[in-house]
Amino acid sequence: MNVTVAGAELNYVTRGRGPVCLVLSSIGTKPYELQMPRALDEHVTMAFVDVRGSGRSTGDAAGLTFDVLADDLEAVRRALGAPRVIVLGHSIVGMLAVEYARRRPETVSHAIVVGTPPKGDMAALLAESKRYFEAHASDERKQVLQDNLSKLPPGTPPSQAVFAQTPMRFFDPRFDAPPLFAGAEPRPEILMHLMAKLGPTWDVTGGADLRTPLLIVHGRHDYTVPHVLWDDVIIRLPSATKRLFDHSGHQPFLEEPERFTTEVTAWLEA
Repeated sequence: MNVTVAGAELNYVTRGRGPVCLVLSSIGTKPYELQMPRALDEHVTMAFVDVRGSGRSTGDAAGLTFDVLADDLEAVRRALGAPRVIVLGHSIVGMLAVEYARRRPETVSHAIVVGTPPKGDMAALLAESKRYFEAHASDERKQVLQDNLSKLPPGTPPSQAVFAQTPMRFFDPRFDAPPLFAGAEPRPEILMHLMAKLGPTWDVTGGADLRTPLLIVHGRHDYTVPHVLWDDVIIRLPSATKRLFDHSGHQPFLEEPERFTTEVTAWLEA
């Protein structure tokens, strides 16, 4: 389905029943349709949304600001006939979920971020990631990463090279990740915009107070975004709750789907 907004057509796909949860994506909706637990369909209507300039949505990625994003998602909410919505963002896209909730507390009832850093400075995050991996990863995990990286041919595009980082992203360091991204529609311009334009100065504690309840979900074995980065931040977010998944990496909704469903639905009900 599509909804027309100023300068773009936004693509979204729905499934499930109950309150609407907007699941934001910058790589096409298919990977998240595949990875999100089907058990959640019994509790919420998931609306997988390609943000402006990504996936099957049109529009110029460079024109995406947090204010434009909020207007875009409000158009999707109205198209779905939902008076209020939940919003979920994974990894750096969680930044967008937070900023939508910050700008529209009257229409966003809950916000969920999964594997999202509390700040968007990618250079600082990469440095923290390397330090955390070196200090906490097992020798086996380190060896698998080294072996994977050594096998990459010269010129491997980032969209493929990322799979060599499986030991940093999954509980199982040898997990077969590529099938999870079947149907992905990566567009480098949106990722660069998020990381190079919107991210560097973003801080979850910055700007206006975040009044919407926030659930922060992290995997203990996520070495790309270490969960400890939130330790000194969450105390400044009175509306926030953190849940740590011991047998997950960067995608707890995939690696521990039953617990993810239980934690999310219990939090929503509470």
